[in-house]
Amino acid sequence: MSDRARAESVLKDAAATCEAHLRRWVGQLEGAVGQVAAYQFGWTPDGSPHPRHGGKNVRAALALGCARAVGGDPQRAVPAAVVVEMVHNLSLLYDDVLDGDALRRHRASAWEVFGPGAATRSADALLMLAFEVLAGPDGEAFAGEAVAGEASTALLDTLIQLAVGESLDVLFEAAPRVELSECLEMVSGKTASLISCACRLGALYGGGGPAQVETLAAFGHDLGMAFQLVDDLLGIWGDEAVTGKPVFADLRARKLSVPVVAAMASNTVAGDELARRYALSAGPGRAGEAELARLVEEAGGRRWTAERAAEHADGARRRLRSLADGPGAVAGAVADLDALCELIVNRSH
Repeated sequence: MSDRARAESVLKDAAATCEAHLRRWVGQLEGAVGQVAAYQFGWTPDGSPHPRHGGKNVRAALALGCARAVGGDPQRAVPAAVVVEMVHNLSLLYDDVLDGDALRRHRASAWEVFGPGAATRSADALLMLAFEVLAGPDGEAFAGEAVAGEASTALLDTLIQLAVGESLDVLFEAAPRVELSECLEMVSGKTASLISCACRLGALYGGGGPAQVETLAAFGHDLGMAFQLVDDLLGIWGDEAVTGKPVFADLRARKLSVPVVAAMASNTVAGDELARRYALSAGPGRAGEAELARLVEEAGGRRWTAERAAEHADGARRRLRSLADGPGAVAGAVADLDALCELIVNRSH
C-alpha cells in the first residue's frame, strides 16, 4: 500500500470512528446554534453528509493515531479526537466571520447562510461543549479523571494560543507589512497549536508516558507548521476546483500570508514592488492577482515557504523516529503517522 493510500485509509477510519460520537455530542446543541454547527460539520437537515463537504478529519486521525502509537486503545482516545474536531470547526466559524470569507469547503460559509451572529454563537457553544466532553462523565469514563483534567488544561492552553494567533492575524490586516518572525508566530498559534494539542491529547488518552507525550506534541507542532505553510501556498496557487476557495483569494484580500511576507522581506526589486502594490486598495483597476503572484514567486516567497514547510516536515519525521526508537511504541501506528505527514505536506487541498 502506498503512503497516500495508507494515509487516506487512516483518515477514513478516523471519520468512521468519531462520526457517531461527534453527532451525539453536537446533537445536544438546540435551535439555531445546533443548525449552524450541523451545517459546519457538513450534515444536511436529514442527517446525511453534504455531498461536497470536504472536512479531512486530520486532527481526529492524529489523536487516534497517537493513542495507538504509544500502545493504547484508540477507542479510549475518542473524546480527544471529537474535541479537536470541534475546536477546529469552531475556529473556522470565527475565522470566516473575521475574514469575511464567503466560501468554505466548496459551499457558502456558515455566516453567509445563517448570519455572523448565529455563526459566532454556535462557535461559542462548541467551545463550551468541548470542555464538557473532556471533563464530563463520558470523558472520564474513557480515560479517568486525572487524564481528563490534564487534557482540559492542555486544551485551555491551546485555546489561548489560538486566540493570540487569531489576534495577530487580525492586527496584520491593518499593517502594511510585518516581520517574518511575527508571521510565523501567528502560524504557530492559529494552526500548529491545535495540531500539537491533538497529538498530545491522543497520547494522553492512549496512556503514553511523559516523554512520549512531549515527543508527540512536538511532532504535532512541526506538522502543524508544515500544514499551514502548505495551506498558504495553496491560498495563492491552489486549484479552486480542488481547494474550494477562489484562486488568488489570499492575494485579493491582501492577506499577509507567509509567502507574501517572505517575499517582502527578501530585499529584492520584486519584493519591494510587491510591498508597494500590496499597499494599494484591492479592487478593479489595481494590480491583478496574477501579477502579485508572479512578484511573490520572483522574490522567492514561494520557494522559501516550500523549503520551510519541508524543514518542519523533516522535523516531524525525526520526532517519529525518536518515538519509534523508544520503549512501548507501536511500529504500525508510527508508520501511519508518517504517512499522514507525507500526505499533509504534499496535499493539493
